[in-house]
Amino acid sequence: MKTTTNMNFGKRLFGVALIAFVSTSAWSQCKELKWPENKQKAEESVAIFGDAVKQQNFRAATSSIQWMLTNAPNWNTKLYVDAATAYDGLAGKETDAANKKVLVDSLMIIYDMRIANCGDEVNVLNRKAGSNAKYNINNKEKATELLALFDKVYEISGNNVNDNNLEAYMSVIFANFIVQKSFPEVQRTLNEEYILSRYDKLSAVIDAKTKKAESENKAGDVEKYKKIKANVDDKLSKMVTINCAFVKKNYEPRFKQNPTDIVLAKKIFQYMLNDKCTDDPLWLEATEVVHKASPEFTLAKVMGAKYLTLKNFDKALPLLNEALTLASTPAEKADIDMLLGDNENQKGNKTSARDYYRKAIAADPSNKEGYEKIGDLYYFSFSECSKKQSLAEDRLVYIAAYDMYAKSGDQEKMRSARGQFPSVTELFELNWKEGESRKITCWVGETVTLRTRGKE
Repeated sequence: MKTTTNMNFGKRLFGVALIAFVSTSAWSQCKELKWPENKQKAEESVAIFGDAVKQQNFRAATSSIQWMLTNAPNWNTKLYVDAATAYDGLAGKETDAANKKVLVDSLMIIYDMRIANCGDEVNVLNRKAGSNAKYNINNKEKATELLALFDKVYEISGNNVNDNNLEAYMSVIFANFIVQKSFPEVQRTLNEEYILSRYDKLSAVIDAKTKKAESENKAGDVEKYKKIKANVDDKLSKMVTINCAFVKKNYEPRFKQNPTDIVLAKKIFQYMLNDKCTDDPLWLEATEVVHKASPEFTLAKVMGAKYLTLKNFDKALPLLNEALTLASTPAEKADIDMLLGDNENQKGNKTSARDYYRKAIAADPSNKEGYEKIGDLYYFSFSECSKKQSLAEDRLVYIAAYDMYAKSGDQEKMRSARGQFPSVTELFELNWKEGESRKITCWVGETVTLRTRGKE
């Protein structure tokens, strides 16, 4: 009996919908109560469905809801809010597939009637899309219709898409992808281009919401959007293979024609980053465009480091200096000083390189790499510092290197440097003794304590 009743009042609503749509010539916001001619009946209906919905006795609310939808479709927004609650509650508990379909279709009509009679399309269509996905995400007959609904939601909502419809959009896209892949009779309308265009639109909304949450210091929301983006990216990877070859083929020609296209640059930046092909010149070009539009410490650092490895010092140095101004923590400043030191080292400016490494150590004492880098400078200065008059004196750079390696904690390099210390015989030739101090006279300029090979 219950099943038949549910289906009957669901079917009746279709007729109500037609009457309501035809009888409404223009919509209003439904903010003020607009009673029909039979106000007494309307007041009784409102009281009945209002109490029934509060008590979650949804079936008891339907007759009064239907009367109001037929006779007072623009009475007040509350009519549609309670109607949606009632039909959603009934559909959620219905076990008969046919009846459930009728109830869900009725729920969709309620949303459409609300828009037609009360407006507020962005808000209501977002709610409709969420409800539709809830019930029809796995319904292959509804897949195309559901995707079109979400497309419309994103078209009219801008960045104000409901949070519940973010990951849901990608789920709907994925559902259509599976349907088209699994059922040959379904028309193929969702190719890679269409998938990517929707993904880009969705990603832009997520990015906008993330930036807004960051500006408002809402850490919880930021994390939520990051998780949503990760899930969205995971679904994309199951539909489209976006690797470096794809980017080079599909995006590079367009980027070359319009190298200031920030939207396209962001795509190239992200896709090539995901596929770990950041050594490609295209990635660097795109990343520069992204960074110029919105300067970031990380991008300046990464690009500076990349150009450094390519020995493009004219590009590397300005970026690293910019990163230094963008650094917000001692660790970040130390990282850039290290890279600036590497930059000077590659150019053969060892004294300047050491200055930067020392700055890095001063900025962040926990960063021991600076000591290791200075040790390397000393270790590989044997040839230029060698006077070729006494091996004992020439080998002092290895003692200096060892002292730096000891501060860095690098045991392997300490052993290597110790193996190059002067021998006892070499010290004896200069009448030098272990434990004495000697100053290195070349650029190294360090004062070291004499030690011999095999002893610390």
